[in-house]
Amino acid sequence: MNGKITILTLCTLLFAFCGSAQAQRPTKIPRIGLLSSAGDPRTPGPQIEAFRQGLRDLGYIEGKNILLEYRYAEGKLDRLPDLVAELIQLKVDVLFLTALVAVRAAKEVTKTIPIVIVILSDPVATGIVDSLARPGGNITGLTRLTRDLSGKRLELLKEAIPGISRAAVLWDADAPGASIAFKEYEAAAGALKIQLQSLEVRGPNPDLEGAFRVAAKTPSGGLVVVNNALVRRYSKRIADLAIKNRLASMYEGRNYVEAGGLMSYSANETEAYRRAATYVDKILKGAKPAELPVEQPTKFELVINLKTAKQIGLAIPPSVLARADRVVK
Repeated sequence: MNGKITILTLCTLLFAFCGSAQAQRPTKIPRIGLLSSAGDPRTPGPQIEAFRQGLRDLGYIEGKNILLEYRYAEGKLDRLPDLVAELIQLKVDVLFLTALVAVRAAKEVTKTIPIVIVILSDPVATGIVDSLARPGGNITGLTRLTRDLSGKRLELLKEAIPGISRAAVLWDADAPGASIAFKEYEAAAGALKIQLQSLEVRGPNPDLEGAFRVAAKTPSGGLVVVNNALVRRYSKRIADLAIKNRLASMYEGRNYVEAGGLMSYSANETEAYRRAATYVDKILKGAKPAELPVEQPTKFELVINLKTAKQIGLAIPPSVLARADRVVK
């Protein structure tokens, strides 16, 4: 009898010990590989902060129940493939990418790590996903459809500057996305009877002063700035040069207007980055990227800087001003 009790007791204790050990086993904390094309460790930028805020809103606390592996290209697009490779070697649970070059590099290297994107162009047209409704593969996220708004920006610029016949387009000639953008502006310019002038710059130290000297020689002209990682790093400098040369400038994101640019027309960029966190959350909870539809923006915002308009001697027509979603004074 005593022997049976002893065996029973030992079995009970062993079961309890195993159960306790199982309960105490630490849960794996998911790691997100985050690649910023424009920021740096000291100034990651409002976009990255919006993504982090989106995670916090969903209950994720960095360092406790989620880990973020940051990599920064600092506007140097040629570094993106190597930085993508670094994050893949770390075997992160999800990649968060925002540059077309980085997405293409990741698509070539991994078919298994889920990839969440926020990109300017149409991911179907650029071959990133099969369709917006059913992306297929391991990539999903958001498109800001910035390229689709090229004609609208030129139209708004023409309304703001009656009599405009020419416009310069400042773009990074080394970036494939920027090359697509310039062609989109060219296609839209003909219908509006605006002659375009290409102002090509290249990193890592773009000759912005030289480009503006060329643009300033064109009478009755405006300026369109194509957004990408290299150009975004110089948003304040570009805005200052546009004011100095009394050029009415149109941008592809409100951050340029906040830095002193004249006008922008785009989807809300920070909202897109915040929304990207919901994709990460769904994937970590078991959703497959192939079955998560790529989200498109439903609202676009016109932002106008009246202080800048005054500095360059431009009176924004009331018909344009009335349509502004935000006015910087």
